This record gives sequence, structure tokens and C-alpha cells, in this order.
Amino acid sequence: MTALARPTNGRMIGGVCAALARRFGTSATTMRVIFVLSCLLPGPQFLLYIALWILLPSEGRARQAW
Repeated sequence: MTALARPTNGRMIGGVCAALARRFGTSATTMRVIFVLSCLLPGPQFLLYIALWILLPSEGRARQAW
């Protein structure tokens, strides 16, 4: 597994789904479909997405921190 950081390439909105897909070894499209389907269920999916967008470092910044 790789470090959890939003990639600079392959982003759609904030790169959260792409970062999670890279972390868990799936495609970004699969992760995006899972997110959209999860939005049909009650819960704080959008708040979680926004929180991860804020908390996860961008890939360039994550490399500089190490």
C-alpha cells in the first residue's frame, strides 16, 4: 500500500477517490462508482469527502514533507 495523498494527475474534483483507489489498489473509476452509489444511502458521505479533501495532502506536498 502506498501513502495516502491526493495525486496531481487523474483528479476529477479533489483527488480523494483517486487517492483512496491508489491506496487500496483499485481503479479510480471503481472508487468513484462506489462513492456515487454510497450517496444513495443515508449518511455523511459528502462531509467525509470534503474533510478528506482538506486533510489529505497533495502528492507534491506529501513528498516535500518526507
